[in-house]
Amino acid sequence: LSSPFKLLNSVERCVDEALEGIVSSNGGLVLLKGHRVVLRSDLQHLKGKVALLSGGGSGHEPAHAGYVGRGMLSGAVAGAVFASPPPGSILAAIMTLWQSGSSGVLLLVKNYTGDRLNFGLAAEQARTQGVSVDMVIVADDCAFTQPSKAGRRGLCGTVFIHKLAGALAEEGCPLDGIVAQLTKATKSIGTLGVSLSPCSVPGCQPSFQLPPGDMELGLGIHGEPGIKRSKMAPADEVVKTMIDHITDPSSQSHLSLKSGDRVVLCVNNLGALSCLEMAIVTRAAINYLGVRGVQVSRVMSGSFMTSLEMAGVSLTLMRVDEEILRLFDAKTTAPAWPNLCSESVSGRKLYVEPAERPAASEIKPDQGPFTLAMRAVLESVCKTLLQRQEELNALDRAAGDGDCGSTHVLAANAIQKWMQTSTIPGNPCLLLTALARLVEEKMGGSSGAVC
Repeated sequence: LSSPFKLLNSVERCVDEALEGIVSSNGGLVLLKGHRVVLRSDLQHLKGKVALLSGGGSGHEPAHAGYVGRGMLSGAVAGAVFASPPPGSILAAIMTLWQSGSSGVLLLVKNYTGDRLNFGLAAEQARTQGVSVDMVIVADDCAFTQPSKAGRRGLCGTVFIHKLAGALAEEGCPLDGIVAQLTKATKSIGTLGVSLSPCSVPGCQPSFQLPPGDMELGLGIHGEPGIKRSKMAPADEVVKTMIDHITDPSSQSHLSLKSGDRVVLCVNNLGALSCLEMAIVTRAAINYLGVRGVQVSRVMSGSFMTSLEMAGVSLTLMRVDEEILRLFDAKTTAPAWPNLCSESVSGRKLYVEPAERPAASEIKPDQGPFTLAMRAVLESVCKTLLQRQEELNALDRAAGDGDCGSTHVLAANAIQKWMQTSTIPGNPCLLLTALARLVEEKMGGSSGAVC
């Protein structure tokens, strides 16, 4: 559940201290004094090239400061948590980038009213001072079948646009050329999120309530209402629902996707999902896209545009061709961009055969009274372990991680299955050797090694 208590020094200074933490741990970044603006430390390399500026409310880290670096953003402007940055700071960033010798400044803005107004106002003020400036709006949300007058919300697809823009700018593409390519690319991106919990702005209570065991489809990254609440379902089912909704032709916000298309997939942690859950969701998304006949060319899985401590995940799909993949694979020094494999994910062989284990001495198990007695003993032991699983877990929780009973159930199930298909050796040495190998392979944990 979301908690208003956070590991901060002060609510008032949390954004400034977070930016200082990001910059102090990355030698390629600097702060613009007097503003919540993160810039590349090598602005001299922008001479003759287009500078790229993005930003928005804080609380979505690593967006957007984590994407500042050669090959991505030139700068990022941060507002207060979930609040658009002021036009004065945006203008200060624009002028700094322009005066570094850039050939123009391109603003990459998520489609939220506050962001559009403040970045737009700063752009107009910059133009009056002779700056060549333009703006691209990213609106990739596929939640609503009939978007409001404000249009679709800007979500994690914005990170894809950062990457494409950064690669183009690094190659020396002119401002109008970058705008044209990005405008086309934004129409090939779709995103949808699902949340298992709310989030809370520092110093405030959660912005909404979600009963335990429920999930909400289509929330915005600030906790704006989604389209549907339902009971929790298995990961495979949730992912199928999300991808089907993103690509639903009856929706005005859908991403057109057909068998044979190639995509880049982003599985984005909204803040509080475990790495274990993220891997399961990633597997489900790749598998279901494969069922749909869609080739997954690249996969990003991690935290790219979060909502503070919200437990949830968003899926972003972008249709791609060879040119888009080339830009996507271009090098960048941005600290939050992952080190991706530049090979297609679809059709890969996931498993290799293990090396053969040295064969045990072939001694035919003998049967007799001892065999029958040991079967009865093993059946009794397994039955007891299965019955007392929770009791053993409770005892373990007092001193450990609470899985003692569950671990022993793995052993009991493995032994029961083995007894159904194998002859129990009448020789004690052979029996103990067989049981040792069985629990060594199937049981796991410290108990598996000890047994």
